Amino acid sequence: MTDIFFLGFFGLIMALGLRRPFLWVLAYLWVDILAPQKIAFGFFASVPVSLIAFCAGFAGWLLTDSKKGLRFTLRQGLLLFLLVWCYYTLQGSAFPEPAGTKWDWVWKSLFFAIFLPFTLFTRKRMEGAALVIVLTVGAIAISGGMKTVFGGGGYGVLSLFVNDNSGIYESSTISTAAVGIIPLILWFTRHGRIFAPDWRVKAFSYCLILACLMIPIGTVSRTGLLCIAVLLLLAFRDVKRRAAFIVAGASLGLMALPFMPQSYWDRMSTIGQADGDESASTRVAVWEWTLDYVAENPTGGGFDAYRANKFTYRLPVRKGEGNMSSVRYEMVTDEGRAYHSAFFEVLGEQGYPGFAAWLALQLMGLWQMEKIRRRWKKRTGPDQQWQAPLATALQYAHIIYLVGAAFQGIAYQPFIMMLIGLQIAFHSYCQRLDSPAKLPIGAQLRAASATQAPQDVTASRAALR
Repeated sequence: MTDIFFLGFFGLIMALGLRRPFLWVLAYLWVDILAPQKIAFGFFASVPVSLIAFCAGFAGWLLTDSKKGLRFTLRQGLLLFLLVWCYYTLQGSAFPEPAGTKWDWVWKSLFFAIFLPFTLFTRKRMEGAALVIVLTVGAIAISGGMKTVFGGGGYGVLSLFVNDNSGIYESSTISTAAVGIIPLILWFTRHGRIFAPDWRVKAFSYCLILACLMIPIGTVSRTGLLCIAVLLLLAFRDVKRRAAFIVAGASLGLMALPFMPQSYWDRMSTIGQADGDESASTRVAVWEWTLDYVAENPTGGGFDAYRANKFTYRLPVRKGEGNMSSVRYEMVTDEGRAYHSAFFEVLGEQGYPGFAAWLALQLMGLWQMEKIRRRWKKRTGPDQQWQAPLATALQYAHIIYLVGAAFQGIAYQPFIMMLIGLQIAFHSYCQRLDSPAKLPIGAQLRAASATQAPQDVTASRAALR
């Protein structure tokens, strides 16, 4: 039954795309985030829906979309460099088979992030892409949130749509993504056009936010808790009544305490202790190994270079309970442990050149969104109130991703690459609105007279001569 539903839904979108080819691009967003092939149990799992959707979306853009004003931005150039550089480092990988498996999805993620901005040249299209991203991640969050409320959950065992603790369904990854879309959800409650922000949209949005906040609890993810804390700090920047915000946040936190299982508190208690458990201890050891490795291999070791690591560290072993507990340290040798950090993942696999490009890609996105926020936040003209809030939402989602990425290897996760593509498109859109239109001199003078004082118009006329 599941296979028939997915086949019918996918077929309907592809059929509708015959009249609106951009829907095929949205179909790819849905497929690449949700991975319906993994959810299906029968024949649909063997259907190459991702390839079909991408080929259709690319062909639709190539054949039907206008290419006028098309621009290739610096951030797209960084993505292209990363794509080429990843392929270059792949050739010298010491572990070609697992490296090839990772390359199979990384190049698609990078290529689509380069391509996506070319298709998002209107507000409606950008909003459509953001909506599909939010609703797709939201569907996973609703599933996990409901199971958490009704007693399910646990680290690595919360059953979402698939019994596969990898990709976006990995505990820390879905926690980061779920918290990251909250700023975008709030934007839709105020500025959405596809679904007018009436009471129904707002009610659904607030329930979706609650489901997103339940994911870090259901997955018992320490990274998710940090992402929630960062979200609250970012929200504090914009709220007008900060005292009321603090009281409301503290009240909600106290109300949630009785519903959190002891396993959640046991795991959260290790956040401030680098040697509090095996997971935290190995992460620090892997990061130290990566720094030594890249010092000897400045261009990186290719995908999955972490498989070469081997190190010894001190692991605390606790015995007894309460006041009768004791702690002793044992020396443990481990090898082949993953990076558990996107920063060290890129550094170890693509070396200094790849890390510099990846970091520049992230920082430029934050700065571009900040520039749009500052430039547009005081504008009051028609259709000028949604740009600054959207820039803020995209910036906050990106910051939350970077916080989560510090503790998990999600440097090329399709979810964040789609957000980066959306940022690039939005920045280009705002640049087009801000750039002087290429109009005849008479039209420029008429536009100037509508917005400037008489003396300014005179000066403009003289400058145009």
